[in-house]
Amino acid sequence: MPATRTRFTDRTDAGRRLAARLAHVRGPGTVVVALPRGGVPVAAEVAAALAAPLDICVIRKLGLPHQPELGMGAIGEDGVRVLNEQVLRPAGVTPGQLAAVEARERVELERRARRYRGDRPPVDLRGRTVVVVDDGVATGSTARAACLIVRARGARRVVLAVPVAPEDWTERLGDVADELVCVGTPSPFFAIGEFYADFSQTGDGEVLRRLAEAHDRPGPGTGLPGPADRELTLPAAGVRLTGRLTVPAGARGTVVFAHGSGSGRHSPRNRRVAEELNRAGLATFLFDLLTQDEEPDRRNVFDVALLGARLTDIARALPADPAAGPSAGAPLPLGLFGASTGAAAALWTAARLGDGVAAVVSRGGRPDLAGPRTLAAVTAPTLLLVGGRDHEVIDLNRRAREHLRCESELAVVPHAGHLFEEPGTLDRVAELACDWFRDRFREHSGAGPRTPGDPPAPVTQNP
Repeated sequence: MPATRTRFTDRTDAGRRLAARLAHVRGPGTVVVALPRGGVPVAAEVAAALAAPLDICVIRKLGLPHQPELGMGAIGEDGVRVLNEQVLRPAGVTPGQLAAVEARERVELERRARRYRGDRPPVDLRGRTVVVVDDGVATGSTARAACLIVRARGARRVVLAVPVAPEDWTERLGDVADELVCVGTPSPFFAIGEFYADFSQTGDGEVLRRLAEAHDRPGPGTGLPGPADRELTLPAAGVRLTGRLTVPAGARGTVVFAHGSGSGRHSPRNRRVAEELNRAGLATFLFDLLTQDEEPDRRNVFDVALLGARLTDIARALPADPAAGPSAGAPLPLGLFGASTGAAAALWTAARLGDGVAAVVSRGGRPDLAGPRTLAAVTAPTLLLVGGRDHEVIDLNRRAREHLRCESELAVVPHAGHLFEEPGTLDRVAELACDWFRDRFREHSGAGPRTPGDPPAPVTQNP
């Protein structure tokens, strides 16, 4: 097939065209599994067309030590490892070099799997038809690993589907899939990206958005209803403050946002982080610490006692279970996310509520304004996030951390300024905050670290 007939506008276009070739697998027993990151936009279109659940299969390429862009194999979840001897042998890679590359990529694989799935368990694949989707096949190592993984998880039938692949892809991969579906197999074939008008990198934000949309989409076998939003007005230190409470289905904790400028409810940065927490199964409450009349007076922005007292009252007034009301079961763990002087208010509140606060995160904050005695009284695990270019605030956070007696970390986000406006930096903030809250909420609720069920035995296979 000529290359010009296999050119896609972007991954969304590719997904729609691929979905048209998969109508025969539509049914209640079908699941679509995507290879992050580029495969997710493609698979999302396929899953929507098939009215099927969408899950992920995280794969990491094993690049040659001296030429990382050339894959000598791939690893996946559940211990799957695929090696390409045709690359390994000529390159003379030693067992030690291979082990070092695999160990490094295994750490990243586990991080991405945790980030993309959150606390949602993998879709049960036992006895089902599983459509494995990527944005294309080049060497086939990652696709092979994905097929082995879903087979190990109990898939009855494995269908490998991609928009574009080399002519010989069926010979390379026919032994790991029951069916192979492709829109086009052009020749010559040099790289997947040459067949896309737009092959720009898929970011974590798009991956999370696509997975959340698929999870919230109504239909047979798909996810739960989306987060519930409502306005909530609560008493706080002599005033009444209004905020937005967002509660995803099965929320595992609540995070209250505090921003010293009074813009917490409308801050696009706080809202971006809150959306990430919602996708991870955490409820959020964004509100304004100051009234509209108080905000113009800059002295109020730095009045940590005032801000802290209001945040404390809000934390006490929130429903113990925001989804069901204060009378339903044990209260959910509570976290505080503070930005700017709101970080000092969050620590002020954490010091006064003690075990009532499970975790604190500060973004570009001024924890030093809480004062040494307050900092020393905080018991909640505290994460201080600062931009790598925000040198003065880094120093202030380091000094503040010296007074903390609780578990604490200072994380510097490279290339970020005070407002985290640089590309990708706010995504990194959201990721770190999400991991911090989830892990500490789990410990605070007494569940301890998650211990997933025994995975299938590791599988190693050469192409």
